[in-house]
Amino acid sequence: MKLSKLDKACRIAITDCMATKKKEKVLIITDELTNEIGKALYFNALNLGHESIYVEMKSWETHGQEPPKYVSELMKEFDVVLLPTKKSLTHTNARRAASTLGVRVATFPGITTDVMIRGLSADYKKIAALTLKMKKIFDKTDNVKITAPNGTEISLKIGGRTAIASKGLFHKKGEGGNLPTGETFAAPIEGSANGIFVVDGSMSGIGVIGKQPIKIVVENGFATKITGGSQAKKLIKMLDAHGKMARNIAEIGIGANDKAKLNGNLLEDEKVLGTVHLALGNNITMGGSVNVPIHLDGVITKPTVHFDGKIIMENGKLLI
Repeated sequence: MKLSKLDKACRIAITDCMATKKKEKVLIITDELTNEIGKALYFNALNLGHESIYVEMKSWETHGQEPPKYVSELMKEFDVVLLPTKKSLTHTNARRAASTLGVRVATFPGITTDVMIRGLSADYKKIAALTLKMKKIFDKTDNVKITAPNGTEISLKIGGRTAIASKGLFHKKGEGGNLPTGETFAAPIEGSANGIFVVDGSMSGIGVIGKQPIKIVVENGFATKITGGSQAKKLIKMLDAHGKMARNIAEIGIGANDKAKLNGNLLEDEKVLGTVHLALGNNITMGGSVNVPIHLDGVITKPTVHFDGKIIMENGKLLI
């Protein structure tokens, strides 16, 4: 049987990224907007000899919204759970509960066929090595400063927070992350971020940024002022639906996937090598204390990044 490019990508996800063993059970949860990927993962899991179940639910309104309780409970009953959905289930209690029980979970928020094929063609051993190397540096760092030609100049603290290497190889009990992947990230200390960051790459729930970038003023850990045209107004509306805590500076991440391309899909965009992203909202998944049902990432291009005064990225070139 000749495999399509999508079939090959699905098999890389199942066999290489998740290291699914023959007797392990695989659950696929998808929605009507991403079911092409969901069905492809399901049929490839079956063809690889795994006991597998396919669940399709209605797509959610926002990233981080909880699935129905019966779906949450079902996730606990499998060895491997794959979540190709339009809206992210990464930062949900359902995902955290399954991971705590040892389930290996991969989320594919906003996945498309193109992103699946391109993102899963990367060398994940190389990505794993780079993300783990960055994690060691993150974990020794207290003060972070990010600047960029677009007007970004923001400082924050990550001392005491454990960084997460989304390495793409989720082989141990309870491991998980996005697929496609390739980033290292951490939750800044709440209240520590101050300055301005300008999103000029892409933004969760919005897509590629147009001629007017989104300028976000940050004071004591919260986005206090957002300007920049229609896309900025859309971001404000999404955040205001969840109150002040949605404006928490939730994450700093550095992309590590050399195959990823900026295209408006945050699943791929935040992994682009040479970019940095900052997120707003939920950070409890990554060791913070803010649990709000929204998590929105904004990608900054051509950044210069200082870790405790040492430049680790200059104008978008990673120096690690």
